[in-house]
Amino acid sequence: MDAADWVNLSDEELLEKKISRLGLKLEGTELQPLIQQLYEELSQKGLAFHPPCHVGDEWFVPVGIPAIFIPFFLAHDRLRKLERRMMLEVEGETPEWFMRLMRHEAAHAYSYAYHLYKKKKWQRTFGLSSNEETPQFYRPRPYSRSYVVHLDDWYAQSHPDEDFAETFAVWLTPGLDWRERYKGWKALQKLEYVDELMLSLAGKPPVHQPEYRVADYDCLNIKLKTCYARKRKLYEDSYPDFYDNDLKRLFAAGPEVAERSKASAFLRAHRRHLMDSVCRWTNEKKYRVNKLLARLIDRCDQLALYVRAGDPQQELQVSAYITTLVMNHLFTGKFKRTK
Repeated sequence: MDAADWVNLSDEELLEKKISRLGLKLEGTELQPLIQQLYEELSQKGLAFHPPCHVGDEWFVPVGIPAIFIPFFLAHDRLRKLERRMMLEVEGETPEWFMRLMRHEAAHAYSYAYHLYKKKKWQRTFGLSSNEETPQFYRPRPYSRSYVVHLDDWYAQSHPDEDFAETFAVWLTPGLDWRERYKGWKALQKLEYVDELMLSLAGKPPVHQPEYRVADYDCLNIKLKTCYARKRKLYEDSYPDFYDNDLKRLFAAGPEVAERSKASAFLRAHRRHLMDSVCRWTNEKKYRVNKLLARLIDRCDQLALYVRAGDPQQELQVSAYITTLVMNHLFTGKFKRTK
């Protein structure tokens, strides 16, 4: 299917289309020079292997396969708009963000291409790798100096493979003096090891580059609406009634308060600002925070809660409360209070 056949469709019509039928390619798009930039960065480090890149449903490198899959929605402006409507943000939409993710995924490709995870020193440095997926929830230590900081959510702390990938990405970043940036950090030892390891691979071809067809990893033979239904489900959580007491404390303006307004109206008026602020400082997905706010608004309506008009502390209190819920979710997988 040619882009001209679907680019002007409404969102509802477009969601009925199979991704695999949209004719998406990386060649000839604004992504192509960024992919080439990755290859140039690798070459400047003396590395000969340039991981092939393909269109996928998300950012990933298949287990055991040294190839990078780039999300389909980045391949066309129309799909970026749909992604923003459905998920509120577009992962990797800016060149800087895109390159951070590419350097991270390139590390996974190198790990498989050269069987780096099998090396004893690699295992001593990063830990034992496995075929298990990176856990969706983990308990990072935000101020730990044992790990580099590259992607959001202290991602290096989630899994040995991600620790290596994040360390490699920092090492590869042009213009970054990582020795100075991580001076005094335990993570500097990991960076020094990656520097030593990559020097040993300079100019060498991969030891593992199996032939494969993109169709073997075809994740795009589904309708867009199915893709988004699955994706959004990952970010939806049940909202338990025991938060009612919290809401009643937050919005406690009773009938004796002359100037009061509905708590739900207050949240709606501040929704965008609250979401942006909470996401900025927690690195949580906007979609998840937006869904949480929607549940809070609905519950405030059901409980008929009110706020005191003009209370300067109200937004601060609400922001602190939502941030607490989101951080609990980040660390535990559930919006629950710390007892």
